[in-house]
Amino acid sequence: MTALPRITAAQRRARLVVRHLLAPGVRKDTAGGVAEALVGLHATDPATVYLAVAARMRAPTAAAIDHSLYHAPDGLPGLERIRCMRRTMFVVPAHLAPAIQSATTRDAGHHRTHATARLREALGWSERRCARVEQAVLEALVVRGGATAAQLAGDIPDLREQIVMSPGKPYESRQRASAPLLGLLAAEGRIRRARPTGSWTSAQFRWTLAHPLPRIPETEAKTALARHYLAAFGPVTLDDLKWWTGWTVTDTRRALAATGPQAVELDEGTGYVLPEDLPHLQSLQDLERAEDHEPAAVLLPSLDPTPMGWRHRHWYLDPEHTKALFDRNGNIGPTIWWNGRIIGTWAQHKDGHINHRLLTDPGSEARTAVEAEIRRTLAFLDGTRVTPCYRTPLERRLAA
Repeated sequence: MTALPRITAAQRRARLVVRHLLAPGVRKDTAGGVAEALVGLHATDPATVYLAVAARMRAPTAAAIDHSLYHAPDGLPGLERIRCMRRTMFVVPAHLAPAIQSATTRDAGHHRTHATARLREALGWSERRCARVEQAVLEALVVRGGATAAQLAGDIPDLREQIVMSPGKPYESRQRASAPLLGLLAAEGRIRRARPTGSWTSAQFRWTLAHPLPRIPETEAKTALARHYLAAFGPVTLDDLKWWTGWTVTDTRRALAATGPQAVELDEGTGYVLPEDLPHLQSLQDLERAEDHEPAAVLLPSLDPTPMGWRHRHWYLDPEHTKALFDRNGNIGPTIWWNGRIIGTWAQHKDGHINHRLLTDPGSEARTAVEAEIRRTLAFLDGTRVTPCYRTPLERRLAA
């Protein structure tokens, strides 16, 4: 039996730096170029999109990123904000949006079943009532042209009903019925998030009617998405692909096989990479031993697509640091990277400056590079104060 090609953790980190634009020499000029490299940008927290792009652009400004999100210049790739992988909001390249949506949100009515069950169990809504409220939302958006969730709730009393989240738990909370219902309409591609009402850090988005995306056969769409994921994130395990997409094991295996992948040996077990990428992976040198590598320090925001891109993370994250960097629901806070590895975290203080903590000693070259990246991030922020939507205990302490 022929042994599988072996890909080391160091080789994966070297590839990560290049494919995920984590060094100055591989940064992009546009937000579209960044989204293309990463397949999609997590958009649950609106500030994440801007900070994730800024970390990977040569000369980022909030105005340029805003323009790419809402007014793509002629000849440059447009961006779509859709609800897709794992029922999460992403900003994705417009040309990939039809395949991504078909691959993740049109499978067996999963989103509709989940949302209507939640409304039925929490509020006693019937399917007929759900349909009536959905139609009221669509009609309100026709009249208004665009509206926030609060404005829609003002027009439609049903949306103001309160759902108790995690009843009886220490973290019990409440949300309006508008949250799952608008999420459902977004997942089905009937409405979309438009420009926020305030600055680029605002979480108050307007909703508008969505232009329908072309429908792609599910099997074809899932194969296309799996291939894009392998190109950006490979080598990956089956578990990584399943977790990232939110697919079933069967769908994941089928889509992965359809890409014609090359199996490789990883520390985590069997991994997969596109065949054309294997020669480059095998030629990569260990970053820690290479004498001529480009210093690669970068500050990434909470929920950035790079740290959230794999189910198995030990090759770029020390397991002992997981508790400090993630909240109880598995959301990662801001991270500091050096040569493809997470080495610390950062937070913006209320007076605007950035505090950071290194969780390991990376050496003097890394510390100097991290300080330079802090200055670069502050220049991009230009006085703007950013607080993550999902906060870790360590991020809170640094911010205070």
